[in-house]
Amino acid sequence: MADATDDRLEPSDSPCDVDCYCRLDGLMELLSRRYAMQLICVVGAIGPARYGEIEDAFEDVSSSTLSNRLDDLVDAGYLSREQFAEIPPRVEYALTDEGDELCRRLQPLLEWAADRER
Repeated sequence: MADATDDRLEPSDSPCDVDCYCRLDGLMELLSRRYAMQLICVVGAIGPARYGEIEDAFEDVSSSTLSNRLDDLVDAGYLSREQFAEIPPRVEYALTDEGDELCRRLQPLLEWAADRER
């Protein structure tokens, strides 16, 4: 009779070492916040976008949640925020290089999730 542990992978057989998951903690905590992934993709699709344009892409998001999430993504370096000295004031959000790469990597995940909803 074979031992039940015979089918387990040895650590050296794993395609990724255990430490690689630890480096995801901060990113996963950020991306698991409501609307974070969608914001990255919306700003990526629109390009430099004003707050109202971003808000229009969502149906039932509160202003405070949207503002907080935009601030989180700016603080994390995935979005840039540019405020123009105009009246009325104008602010635009755009993907940084890191945000652009994240957007490209999120796209297959979001497409996969959308396929599961159908």
